[in-house]
Amino acid sequence: MPGIPSDFTSRSTPPQPRQALRIAVTLAFGLAISLAVFGQPGVGFAQEGGGPTPIPSGQPEEVASTINDSLAGKEGDEGDEKQTGIPTTPIEIIEQLNFWLVPFLLASIIAVWFTIERVVVLRRTRVIPPEFVDPFMKAIQGGISPEVALEKCESNDSPAAAIFGHGVRKWGRSSVEVEQAMIDGGERQVGQLRRHLRVLNGVATVTPLLGLLGTVIGMIRAFNDIARAGAMGNADQLAAGIAVALLTTALGLAIAIPSLIMFMYLSGRVEALVMEMDELALRVVRAISAEDITTQSPAPQAARPRERSPVT
Repeated sequence: MPGIPSDFTSRSTPPQPRQALRIAVTLAFGLAISLAVFGQPGVGFAQEGGGPTPIPSGQPEEVASTINDSLAGKEGDEGDEKQTGIPTTPIEIIEQLNFWLVPFLLASIIAVWFTIERVVVLRRTRVIPPEFVDPFMKAIQGGISPEVALEKCESNDSPAAAIFGHGVRKWGRSSVEVEQAMIDGGERQVGQLRRHLRVLNGVATVTPLLGLLGTVIGMIRAFNDIARAGAMGNADQLAAGIAVALLTTALGLAIAIPSLIMFMYLSGRVEALVMEMDELALRVVRAISAEDITTQSPAPQAARPRERSPVT
């Protein structure tokens, strides 16, 4: 057509089949790349600041999993704080100690039981009852018969009465025999007074060792968790092992210290009662031994010579 440039005519002509194929291949390749980048399941988004941030899928799997784990940890901070850390409430402590609570609970029950039992048994009014001791001491100094004195001792179940009874059975013998009999009876009674004190001493000795054992096992557990997690382990993984270590040590000391205090207190009470009974026993020996009975009895008066009447 006249007046129309020839190049315009060539450009307006429809494309050749080969060119159309190239365009279609280019569009399909671009669409495939788009789907590969934005449509694969390995792509993650970080919900930080409200906007999604795509994570390229071309990164190595280890780096991608590390990033995803850290992002998941950020989303569950509140839940992790509840699961990690050293427990402070009683329920959390019980759950953390687990089977370690059994020996400590058993030791505390034993300590409380025998402490109450010894406090009741070692009362002064039970060991040296004044309603028995005072009348008995006055009676033996006032000339009571051995049979009546022995009956009084046997009718009372106190340790002091048992010791006095051993001496009364040797009434009228030498002071050495009477004293030795009371010493033999006193040793038996002192052994009864000191009974079960070894249990308290044992609790005070064993519970810190249990706490030390828990400390060692807890630290082994903590370092084992670190070793499994690798050199870049999270510090929160130490919490479980350290919690067991600290709780067992604290619980062992919390049981051992009161047990040791009560053992020392009750041992001192036994010593004080023994000293008091020893003084009373010496008074009994002086009253019923042969030497003291002889000195206490009045000396017979010499017969006066009869006066002769004067012979007248």
